[in-house]
Amino acid sequence: MAIPVEEAIAALSTFSLEDEQPDVQGLSVSLSCERYATNSPIEYGDVSAYRLSLTEDTKAINQLNTLIQEGKEMASMLYTYRSCVKALPQLPDSMKHSQADLYLETYQVLDLEMSRLREIQRWQASAASKLAADMQRFSRPERLINGPTITHYWSMLRLLDVLVQLDHLKNAKASIPNDFSWYKRTFTQVSVQWQDTDSMREELDDLQIFLSTRWAILLNLHAEMFRVNTVEDILHILIVFCVESLELDFALLFPERHTLLRVLPVLIVLATSSEKDSESLYKRVKINRLISIFKNDPVIPAFPDLHLSPASILKELSMYFQNFSSQTRLLTLPAPHEIPPREMQEYPKHCQFEILCHNLDLPTYQRNYLVINHIGSIRAEHDEFSIRFASAMNQIVILKSTEGADSDWSREVKGNMYDVVVDGFQLLSKWTGRVWEQCAWKFARPCKDPTHIDSNKSTTSYFDYEKVVRWNYSFDERKALLELISYIKSVGSMMQRCDALVADALWETMHMEVQDFVQDKLDVMLRSTFRKKKDLSRILSDMRTLSADWMANTSKAEPELQALYHESGELKTNTFYPRPVALTAAQVHCLQFLICELVSGGNLRKPGGLFGNSGTGIPIDDLKQLETFFYKLSFFLHILDYTATIGTLTDLGFLWFREFYLESSRVIQFPIECSLPWMLVDHVIESHDSGLIESILMPFDIYNDSAQHALVVLKQRFLYDEIEAEVDLCFDLLVLKLSEIIFSYYKSSAASELLDKAFIAASDDGEKYSVQPIRFNEILKLRRVKLLGRTIDLRSLITQRMNKLFRENIDFLLDRFESQDLCAIVELQQLLEILKLTHKSLSRILELDSFSLMLNEMQENLSLVSFSSRLVTQIWTEMQNDFLPNFILCNTTQRFIRCPKAANRTAQKASFPGSKPYFYCGTQDLNSAYQSIAELHYEFFGIPHMCAIVQLIGSRSLPWIIRALLDHISSKITTMAPKINGLQEALPKAIGLLPFDGGVAGCQRSVHEQLTWGMKAELKMEVLHNLKEIGSTIYCMGLLDVVLREIDTVQFIQTAPWLGFVPGTDGQIKQVQGAEGSPIVHLFRTATATIVSNPTCPNPSSFLTMSKQAEAAELLYKTNLKTGSVLEYALAFTSAALDKHYSKWSANPKTGFIDITTSKDFYRIFSGLQFEYLEETVLDQSKNHDMLGDSVAWAGCTIMYLLGQQLHFELFDFSYQFLNVAEVESATLMQHLSYKSSGFFQGYENLLEAMRKARRLNNHVFSMLRARCPLEDKVACAIKQSGAPLHRIRFVNTVSAFETLPQKGA
Repeated sequence: MAIPVEEAIAALSTFSLEDEQPDVQGLSVSLSCERYATNSPIEYGDVSAYRLSLTEDTKAINQLNTLIQEGKEMASMLYTYRSCVKALPQLPDSMKHSQADLYLETYQVLDLEMSRLREIQRWQASAASKLAADMQRFSRPERLINGPTITHYWSMLRLLDVLVQLDHLKNAKASIPNDFSWYKRTFTQVSVQWQDTDSMREELDDLQIFLSTRWAILLNLHAEMFRVNTVEDILHILIVFCVESLELDFALLFPERHTLLRVLPVLIVLATSSEKDSESLYKRVKINRLISIFKNDPVIPAFPDLHLSPASILKELSMYFQNFSSQTRLLTLPAPHEIPPREMQEYPKHCQFEILCHNLDLPTYQRNYLVINHIGSIRAEHDEFSIRFASAMNQIVILKSTEGADSDWSREVKGNMYDVVVDGFQLLSKWTGRVWEQCAWKFARPCKDPTHIDSNKSTTSYFDYEKVVRWNYSFDERKALLELISYIKSVGSMMQRCDALVADALWETMHMEVQDFVQDKLDVMLRSTFRKKKDLSRILSDMRTLSADWMANTSKAEPELQALYHESGELKTNTFYPRPVALTAAQVHCLQFLICELVSGGNLRKPGGLFGNSGTGIPIDDLKQLETFFYKLSFFLHILDYTATIGTLTDLGFLWFREFYLESSRVIQFPIECSLPWMLVDHVIESHDSGLIESILMPFDIYNDSAQHALVVLKQRFLYDEIEAEVDLCFDLLVLKLSEIIFSYYKSSAASELLDKAFIAASDDGEKYSVQPIRFNEILKLRRVKLLGRTIDLRSLITQRMNKLFRENIDFLLDRFESQDLCAIVELQQLLEILKLTHKSLSRILELDSFSLMLNEMQENLSLVSFSSRLVTQIWTEMQNDFLPNFILCNTTQRFIRCPKAANRTAQKASFPGSKPYFYCGTQDLNSAYQSIAELHYEFFGIPHMCAIVQLIGSRSLPWIIRALLDHISSKITTMAPKINGLQEALPKAIGLLPFDGGVAGCQRSVHEQLTWGMKAELKMEVLHNLKEIGSTIYCMGLLDVVLREIDTVQFIQTAPWLGFVPGTDGQIKQVQGAEGSPIVHLFRTATATIVSNPTCPNPSSFLTMSKQAEAAELLYKTNLKTGSVLEYALAFTSAALDKHYSKWSANPKTGFIDITTSKDFYRIFSGLQFEYLEETVLDQSKNHDMLGDSVAWAGCTIMYLLGQQLHFELFDFSYQFLNVAEVESATLMQHLSYKSSGFFQGYENLLEAMRKARRLNNHVFSMLRARCPLEDKVACAIKQSGAPLHRIRFVNTVSAFETLPQKGA
């Protein structure tokens, strides 16, 4: 069934094609060269229809405009001319026979370029002749034709401006005469075989004279002007027109103002070079007015990297025009680089950079030229205009949505919109003109001493272009320029987007302005001021006939109005319908001509200027109205060219071009560090200014403008290719650096958030650890960045770069950890936590890869069947090669510390990787803070390190580590077995109890006699080291058990309420479970039943699935609550590993009773090792204990306990017996002596104290073992009252029971 059209339209209206992309770019460049609105295809051909005798004038205007267009193309060709000689090949001596062929090829290449120069030579002669003829025609005393009009004035001035620029370019381009000299040389070689070359040589000589003569074009123009009759009058008129336009600011847009400034000094030279009275000019224009203009604008923009100076032009031309050389006041004007110090004034403090570069105070002119001195007012103007434009646009939208709106209100709203647009054009013109003028000033005053800024290089290594661009803009100047560019582009974009919305309002306002003037104000003038002046009345009638829209007039017919006026003596105001019909360029041209005729009376030489009130007989009020309308007409043309005008006023492509400096520096292209657009982008990046970050893409609009200019205006593909290559490089760098800034910012924010608050509170300057907010959200939303006609997804590129940065950061942290010992695991865990929080923050904005996926990828742990990883492997490698051999245990502090005396058996580590600050914590301050915290954990290994290991490797790889440690225990026991056997063999056959009658000294001698291990020193040390590693491993398992139990406790607290667990009266946990099951199951079942019972439920199956998932979750969490102890597991594994050696280390007595004297069980070996170990420690306190620590006791006691030898050890240990003898001896001496003495055991105090500490440590270990591994559960091993032993019962825990653990290396 077809959908009705109304419904389809209503449905489509609900769709929005807008997205959340912010507008942080200027106008998108459309590569086109279409005609604009005022470029009439008939070239003012319709002027003749108005019967104003302007045929000659318009014909001349059309010819001048054609010449202007041709001249601009030739100027573009000349500006982009690059030397062909540089590319010529140099033949080696072996190919000298091919010299003639090379000359011929070279001639053919250069002849194409020289033909273009000949075309310029011919064109300038034609243009000079046409301009001179034009001036001569209007300089006759008698008035034979109407004109010249204001449009004609501008055409003359623009053609003269083109000629001046061509002459300046010809003088500045050194590559042209160089190529010509080669061309002439090749012509001489090639033309030997030719016939009739005289004409070619003559043409060549003329071209040589043209190229080698400075100001040849102006000299030719001067000769053409004064060939027949003088043109002083028209030159004076043009000079007066220029001066008045500059003084009264009648030049509406900056290109017009710059044109006037460029041609004025040339016009003065031409006017004063006449053979007649050369001082007549200064009677009409006072010389002080000219000097004031030239002083206010000592530098004039001409080309992107070329400028003109009125003072320099006047001085140069004075050498060619003798009459002008007497004008000393004009010739003494200083050029920009010649301004004397006495004219310098103090400059604001923010320009110390410029003072450093120029080594002197700065001139007052610089206050006008530098943007930084106007940025405050520019900022205020921008804010005010933005508010006004938004308000005017809102009024227009309301007006369009209101039916039957009041006509007066409608006219007011549209008139306000017109005024705002005009103000916008004027603001854009002023701002862009300031950018042009600042660039010209910088080119005129290069930085003279860049070594003060960059001391790493010598002055001779800098290009001239670097001195005028790279080192000539201070930090504040770059910021001000970037801000101004952002204002220009944003205002231009804001106005361009509304062109369709405001078009009717603008055209209606122009229609109303014209009709109001010609139908009302001219009507009043006709009936009052000009009533008896028939000639002037005729002009007013022509103006009304030319532009009055009588069809829109709703008043009575004109004869009726006249009769009414005669009867009542009053005139009613005409009313008319506003129509969006604008004037044509021809109408504007004719109206301006008629106003000039009316005001001047046809006398172009009238003193006082065009609208000066001298002898016209026109009242001041009427003259003001005519003047206002005259200049409104001038702006109508720019309003009609709305899009073209905005494009012209926002075109900043000139900031990239550097053709003149490329030639003077003799390089193909400058590095991007010298490119002003990239300098501005880099300034935003390096300054970290949060207020500029959203303007970071604005400088790329300069590349868009320059590319458009290269293709459309300069018409040079190679320039576009160079721009495109630079844009590609700069955009890649932008993505790289912008990604690093964003990554660093979010990294710093995460580090600041995770930083210990107590640390910040204890710091003297805690504010330095805070991070100032920067708005990156708008930048990260950009999916369509317009660049050279391409659309780039910046968000996608940044996302890709972010994923790469995260991977590089993880890889760097792992490399850093691999270059350190195991104690750095805490730092690694902190840095990865910061990185994880950074990823979480960025994931809210960007579609990043999963952090766990990236972490597993960099750890090479993506396989589903792999339990190992890069980190786990490194942890185990460090444990095996460094931690277990070289760290010793301090049981009191529960920490491992590096043994200072142990032989370093650490494998060769990679060098410490260096990287950028954002790979750590983002900023130097945060890096230092976290480094200080990490250093607290560098010198030991304890609970914090084990927590870090558990958090990093997770439950997947933790069993792999546990299995590796258990295998290490088993391996060490196996390795130690033959060494234990060797020590057993070295024991005497009979070892008796220590005698009490010999005292402490006798006991010591007895022990030494029984322990005959003198030749087994190495064997003994190997056993001790093996025991140390076993003990360290068991203690590590204990630390791991503590950490895992803490994690299990937290998980239990979180899950117990959902599973129904509550504490019982006896302190045990019991489960309260009703008929519906646990609370979580009951909750989901109840919710599902309620929702399913509702008849409006669309899909009950999903809720039933959720209920089933709740039951599965209950089973899963209940299973997880029944976790075992890692330490108990390790002890059971160790017990099973000892079963292989039980027969040798714990042999059954042959008699069935405990063998006191002949036993060589393990407890005897450990007893002897402990005694000698304690003795050596006392003799040299820095020898053994610092090498072994408390791990030996943990290993020995654990093995004895699991072998069932604890009671044997406590009964027969040498140290314990020694302590017993010492206690008895001490008690006996105390009874026989009447005084107390502390010197009973002089020389044995340290040994006895060491034995007491060892006994306390052993008791601690045995108590822990009894608590965690009760003997009655694992081993039945005791002594009957009769003295017979209960033999050890084999328990089901064998090594095969642990094969479920992942194997090491899996």
